[in-house]
Amino acid sequence: MQGFQNIQSLAAGLRAGDFSSVELTQALLARIGELDGAVNAFINVTEDAALNGAKQADAELAKGTAGPLCGIPIAHKDLFCTAGELTTCASKMLANFTAPYSATVVDKLQQAGMVMLGKTNMDEFAMGSSNETSHFGPCHNPWDLSRVPGGSSGGSAAAVAAGFAPVATGTDTGGSIRQPAAYCGVSGIKPTYGRVSRYGMVAFASSLDQAGVFGRDVNDLALVLGAMSGFDARDSTSSEQADPWLEGLSDNPDLNISEPAKGTIGLPVEYFTDLSVGSAELEAVRLQLEGMGYRCVDVSLPHTDAAIPAYYVIAGAEASTNLSRYDGVRFGHRCEDPQSLEDLYERSRGEGFGGEVKRRILTGTYALSVGYYDAYYVKAQKVRRLIQQDFLTAFTKVDLILAPVAPTTAFAIGGVQDPVSMYQQDKFTIPASLAGLPAMSLPCGMHEGLPLGLQLIAPHFHERQLLECGARYQQQSDWHTQQPQVRA
Repeated sequence: MQGFQNIQSLAAGLRAGDFSSVELTQALLARIGELDGAVNAFINVTEDAALNGAKQADAELAKGTAGPLCGIPIAHKDLFCTAGELTTCASKMLANFTAPYSATVVDKLQQAGMVMLGKTNMDEFAMGSSNETSHFGPCHNPWDLSRVPGGSSGGSAAAVAAGFAPVATGTDTGGSIRQPAAYCGVSGIKPTYGRVSRYGMVAFASSLDQAGVFGRDVNDLALVLGAMSGFDARDSTSSEQADPWLEGLSDNPDLNISEPAKGTIGLPVEYFTDLSVGSAELEAVRLQLEGMGYRCVDVSLPHTDAAIPAYYVIAGAEASTNLSRYDGVRFGHRCEDPQSLEDLYERSRGEGFGGEVKRRILTGTYALSVGYYDAYYVKAQKVRRLIQQDFLTAFTKVDLILAPVAPTTAFAIGGVQDPVSMYQQDKFTIPASLAGLPAMSLPCGMHEGLPLGLQLIAPHFHERQLLECGARYQQQSDWHTQQPQVRA
C-alpha cells in the first residue's frame, strides 16, 4: 500500500514510472476520504491544491532533474501558515483564518516539490499532550481508535501511522513530536532549537517551539529535515550554524550505514525509575546498540524532577504574551454585538479560547505579574539553566543519551482528566526541550498491542549523530515497519 511506503520507495516508483505523483496523491486522498472519519487526523484536506501541486511535480519529474522529495505528498500541522488555505491552530479563535503567506517550512518543502495533502489536527494552539483540546474534536490513535494519538502534533503522527501521508510536519515545544510518534508507532524528530525557521509558525512558547517532522523511518526524517533546515533572516531565533551534511542530503538521500558504530551512549538513571512500561524493550535496545559497537553507561541528570514545573511556568508566561494579540479587533474570533471595548476583549477571548488555553494564559499571566515575577518566572529560568547544564555535563562523557519517551503507552480518550496528571505525560521529553537539544523518537516495541518508543538525545547541532544512530538501529529492527489495521 503506497501510504505505508517510505520516501525512498515512493521516489523510486515515481522515477520508474510505476505511478505518477497525481496517481499517488489521488490514492492517498481516497484513503483519507475513506478512513479519516474514524481517525480525525485532518482539520482540512486541501484536495485542489494537492492535485495542482502533484501535476507540477510530475512536470518536474519528466525533466529528469527533480530532487528526491519531488512529487512526495506531505501533511502539515495546522499551525504552519499556508497561503490561501485555512490555518486554524485547532481553535475556534482562528477557525476561519486564511493565512496571507506561507511559513518558511511550507515554502521550502514546496520548493523541493512536495505535495501538500492538507492540515492536520492538533491540541489547540499546541497546548496539550493528547490532541483532546482541539476545537474540531479529538484525533484517534490508528492502533486503537479509543485511545489518544498523543499531542500536540497528534494529527500528524496519526496521519503517518494510518497511511494517509508518508511524512508530516509537526512542532515540538515540550515533547509534541516525540510523544505522538511513540504513541502512534512512527519516527519523529525535534531538531536543535534554531535549526529550522519559526517564521510563519504560529507561536505558543517562542523560546521552546521548534518545527520537526514525522516519517516512516529515519531516512524520511533526514531527507525532510534537510530540506526544512537553514538560516532564515525573517526569524530572529534562527541559527546561522549551517550543517552541510544535513542540508545536502538531497544529493545523497540514503542513510544505509555500513561502517561500525563508535561512541558512548548514556542512560539517565532518573528517567528509568518512574517508567511504567517499556523497561524490557529499552533494555533490548541497549543490547542492540552495544551489539552494533556503542558503549552504554549510566549518567545522571539530577534536576529532571524540576523540569515540569519550570516548563509550565515558562511556557505559560510566553503563551500569555503571544496570545494577547487575539483580542477580537485585528483578526480571529469576534463576539457578536459587543457593548464596549472591554466587553469585546472579554467575550471574544472567552468564546474563542478553549479551557486548556485559558488555563495556561492565566497561569502565565500570574507568573509574570508584579510580586510574582521573581518568585516564579525568574526562578523557572534559573532551573532551566541548571537542566541545560546537566545535559552539557553529561555530554562531556557520552555522545548520545538513550531514554524513554513517555511513562505509558497511549491512554484512553478521556482517561486523564486531571491537568497535572496530563502534564506528567511529558516528564521525559520536556528536559531536552528546555535545553534546546535535538531529540528523536523511534518505535522500539509493542505492549498489549500498542506501540512503544525510544528517545535519543544529542548535543546541540548534532543531528547527524542522532540520525545515523537511529538509522543503524532501524537497519536491525522492524518495529518501524509495523502497520495498524484502520477501519472506517
